[in-house]
Amino acid sequence: MKLLGPVECETDDGRPLALGSGRIRTVTAVLISEVNQVVTLSRLIDLAWDVEPPASARGVVHNHVHRLRQLLAGHAELATRGQGYVLLADPCTVDVHRFQSLVSAAREAEPQAAVTMLGRALGLWRGEALADVPGDRVRRTVGAGLAQARVAALHELGAQLLLLGRYGEVVTELTAWIAEHPLHEELTALLMRALQASGRQAEALDHYHRTRRHLKDQLGIDPGRVLSEAYLAVLGGSGAAAPQGPARPPTAPPPAAPYTVDHGPAPLPRVAQLPPGIPDFCGRERELAVLDQHLERVPRPHCVVLAGGGGAGKTTLAVQWAHGLRAEFPDGQLFADLRGFERPPMRAGTVLSSFLLSLGVPEARIPESVAERAALYRSLLAGRRMLVLLDNAGTAEQTRPLLPSTPGCLAVVTSRRRLSGLVVRDGAVLVTVGALAPGDAMRLLGNALGRQRIEADPAAARALVEWCERLPLALRIAAARLMAHPEWPLECWTKKLADERRRLQELSADDADLAVEANLYLSYRALSSGAARLFRVLGLHPGPGVELHAAAALAGQDLERTRRRLAELCDAHLLHEQAQGHFVRSELVRLYAAQRVASEESRSAQDQAVRRLLDHFTRPRPARG
Repeated sequence: MKLLGPVECETDDGRPLALGSGRIRTVTAVLISEVNQVVTLSRLIDLAWDVEPPASARGVVHNHVHRLRQLLAGHAELATRGQGYVLLADPCTVDVHRFQSLVSAAREAEPQAAVTMLGRALGLWRGEALADVPGDRVRRTVGAGLAQARVAALHELGAQLLLLGRYGEVVTELTAWIAEHPLHEELTALLMRALQASGRQAEALDHYHRTRRHLKDQLGIDPGRVLSEAYLAVLGGSGAAAPQGPARPPTAPPPAAPYTVDHGPAPLPRVAQLPPGIPDFCGRERELAVLDQHLERVPRPHCVVLAGGGGAGKTTLAVQWAHGLRAEFPDGQLFADLRGFERPPMRAGTVLSSFLLSLGVPEARIPESVAERAALYRSLLAGRRMLVLLDNAGTAEQTRPLLPSTPGCLAVVTSRRRLSGLVVRDGAVLVTVGALAPGDAMRLLGNALGRQRIEADPAAARALVEWCERLPLALRIAAARLMAHPEWPLECWTKKLADERRRLQELSADDADLAVEANLYLSYRALSSGAARLFRVLGLHPGPGVELHAAAALAGQDLERTRRRLAELCDAHLLHEQAQGHFVRSELVRLYAAQRVASEESRSAQDQAVRRLLDHFTRPRPARG
């Protein structure tokens, strides 16, 4: 699937699919650009029309999605998710993702390898992004960001080539581009330095004056600092890109001043990166008390993991607790969203680079390797009292390089998984975050809707809280829907949630990412293939509980393999082992599993699983004693 040029979809053997013309190309482009992410119907409509969409817009988009689903059958899955759609495909099949992966890898590579990667990344472009998509809005929204990424990659390629002394290639790469895009000052500055280093000073000055005229005529501005400095460097015959002949080896740069101290830590910039807390935070007294108890231990932990299912309010709790600890950590707070369950997740090296910049390290002095960045980061934190909040971690390996190593610092990590590796290997403390207590859930609903509305029908309010399973995300979604309809009685909403065929759909907001179903999908997608299949077939099991032998019968697997996969589901907080060999799940999880098995398993596979389960229940048990 391709967006870096005209929009294209291909079969597995490279044959193009006939997308046709018009708005179907816009719908296709948006879904491809957000592959494996839910795109709401309202967003598709908003991007498909530059003016006010007609009354028939929903039907038009539905028809385009239906047509696209038929075209992609056997090559990719276009699924309905709540209030929107998601294109399920390997990101490596999308040229945008290959481009981004290559550019990201180039940032952490040596110059020679970086040039190769950047060349491959830029070679994926076949013209302007979304070149044949009708409408300006989608090109401004999606295409503009891609164009900026292309320029950034081209700039990085030119900088790396300059570093390697390959000035002729810089001139070749940039001349044609600047002829078509004469207002890019930073690229012009790179080209000028390459021309100067090649002994072509007059051409370098000519490019400067040409760009200066374009800026004045088209934008009414003078050249900025980067281009002006390049001009002065060319005039003075100096600059970073001075040629290096074979008889004159390059002079080694002076060693960078080390970021170490002999007599206590040097001052660091004040860092206060915590997100704002939620004003109506309530409850969680038990979890806060447990966290405070761990902090009061001697020795105190250097890492605390808050683990729980999607929508349980882990981040909210972590931020609330962290704000309360600011006096304990006067040297500042660092924050990063690790996007551990998104594709791609945030790289530890990227987060370390951001932390080091925040701590005052010049970009030129940030080491190349992750290990060196982690060592510098920990050296900077030595002797200080800082709090590091790492949100939405996917694995222990993603998190470990970001943990401070000194006793005065604390890392707070949130995850949908238990991250047992951090507990076992790194001595982290694990705190499980589950549903709210009933009274706290009622208070949260009352804070959002107002006490009057709750007191008008407390029985309906209690029913609504239980249908939402006391999950903060579900409760806030329900409250948002009710606030939009102040005339609705609470009983009307509880009747909607009582219908299990509609419950997941109703518990979604206009932003499809803020939906119970979308949160469950992120946890499901992160499972191994074996655990994902077991999760699906458990959707055929009635009721909240399942025991080991019944799960093995449904999956058609031996007990040991089933036990391992059940443990993975527990680790992802999709199941809970209530007693040895006996597992329970929430009703929302059961409904989602039933939805997945219906959409992903064939009817014959479902029938076979049910027959195995019935055979298990009706098989005579051996007599005991």
